[in-house]
Amino acid sequence: MIDVLDKAFNKGKKILDILEQHQYKAYFVGGCVRDFLLHRTIGDIDIATSARPEDVQRIFSKVIPVGIERGTVIVRFENESFEVTTFRLDGKYSDKRHPDYVEFVEDIEYDLKRRDFTINALAMDRHGEIIDPYGGKNDLEKQQIKTVGNGYKRFVEDPLRIVRALRFSSQLGFSIEKRTLSHMITVKAHIDHIAIERIANECEKLFASPFVEKGITYLIETKTYEHLPILKDHPDIVSKLKQMIQPLHSFGEVIALLHLLAPSVSIKTWTNAWKCSNRTRQEAIILTQAMQYYRKYTLDEWLIYNLKPTNFSSFIRLMDIFYPRVTIDKSQLIDIYQRLPIHKRQDMSINGHDIIQLFPDIKKGPWIEKLLQQLEKNIVLKKIPNDYHRLKEWIKCNPIEKN
Repeated sequence: MIDVLDKAFNKGKKILDILEQHQYKAYFVGGCVRDFLLHRTIGDIDIATSARPEDVQRIFSKVIPVGIERGTVIVRFENESFEVTTFRLDGKYSDKRHPDYVEFVEDIEYDLKRRDFTINALAMDRHGEIIDPYGGKNDLEKQQIKTVGNGYKRFVEDPLRIVRALRFSSQLGFSIEKRTLSHMITVKAHIDHIAIERIANECEKLFASPFVEKGITYLIETKTYEHLPILKDHPDIVSKLKQMIQPLHSFGEVIALLHLLAPSVSIKTWTNAWKCSNRTRQEAIILTQAMQYYRKYTLDEWLIYNLKPTNFSSFIRLMDIFYPRVTIDKSQLIDIYQRLPIHKRQDMSINGHDIIQLFPDIKKGPWIEKLLQQLEKNIVLKKIPNDYHRLKEWIKCNPIEKN
């Protein structure tokens, strides 16, 4: 039974039971089955069923119709979400992403036929029996990535599958089957028509995976990078990546790495081209500044103060790439951070209002911010104690140009 083999399927099995009690077929499908067979951590549990979306809505009390026109709904069950999709055949992919129409069918094998790779075209019933019409289990054993049916057709339907193949190679350490690789090379120019946000999402997973070097090797071999923003104009960056890459856990880390490898391309240029969020951009800026500061001054309180604990692990991963002989432990960074006299500017014993009162006859201006920055850095580096009177004395003894 599945609940003996892997507890991750327990709640999902109840959904299968309920659907079958209503005379519908239902299976676990896709990545969860693949990862179960590979003894990997199970992520999202996806379910395919012969029940139509309206049937699923009738059977379960909490259903979110996220993609109901294509047969997909989210079933909320015992405080968890499960994507439940009706068995279907896909029509043409005019937009290179979604089928123009779908046809609901009664047979799971037809549903599996529309999937990208054989290792994802697997289904499992509630008893743990595997449905494998396209040789997915054999390809798992061979550790290879192979398209379901005609690879050229699969990639033309949705060229993002080319990047997904690279990502799966990076995640699983699998090789890409020869014909599949050939079709990827033939179709790769179609990537130009894919929204960069979708590509970035796959690339983030590629860079975060344990076999990232393999994914980068295929990126180079297929020359897929020729159709990726900025990389297409800087092939030297890609060759550097292969030599020094290690898994990076966020796209902010990736952008920081790429900028450090090619300082002539600004972080703003990278993040605009890849349509990154402000959060990703800010993370990349903080990490880049920390790496540049380390190169000039090594590790000190000011670096740690600006880095903040949320970025410690990211900083260490970049250090492992650029300074492999330097050993930095996270506990070391935490210890320095905890011993800082302040952790943010608001902790200072003096503020802008105090400075204005100290110099009531001087016009307000950028000099106030500049003075606060000097005080902040000197406090963090423990050159001045965080005491109002001592700070006031320092200001009087260290005049700053006030214009």
